[in-house]
Amino acid sequence: MTAARNRIEHSRTRITKLVFPQDTNPIGTLYGGTALQWMDEVAFLTATRYARQQVVTVSMDRVDFKVPIPQGAIIELIGEVTRVGRTSMTIQVRILLEDAMVGTQELAIEGHLVMVAVDQAMNPVAL
Repeated sequence: MTAARNRIEHSRTRITKLVFPQDTNPIGTLYGGTALQWMDEVAFLTATRYARQQVVTVSMDRVDFKVPIPQGAIIELIGEVTRVGRTSMTIQVRILLEDAMVGTQELAIEGHLVMVAVDQAMNPVAL
């Protein structure tokens, strides 16, 4: 495995969450804004683990909400570096909806976030 591939592999981030009532809208499914917040957090963790320096979110590319996530669901968020530039990287974040009784997962939400490494003055720095 190349050093770059190894670095990407070690930065992969997985977080499991339970969807509580306060995370849901009036029809009992996960708020889109809450999902976006969780995706941003996972992207930040993934990018920080890759860069080993301060990073900030500069954009969220297309986010696809494929299936609703009901209250009480177990979900897994997975962040993975998919592109590395001079100062920025793209992080793919997927939210998988788990069937707790069977153990299967289906893709519920997917998006790409661009993170940039910055210095103390918030200027971009090389990765």
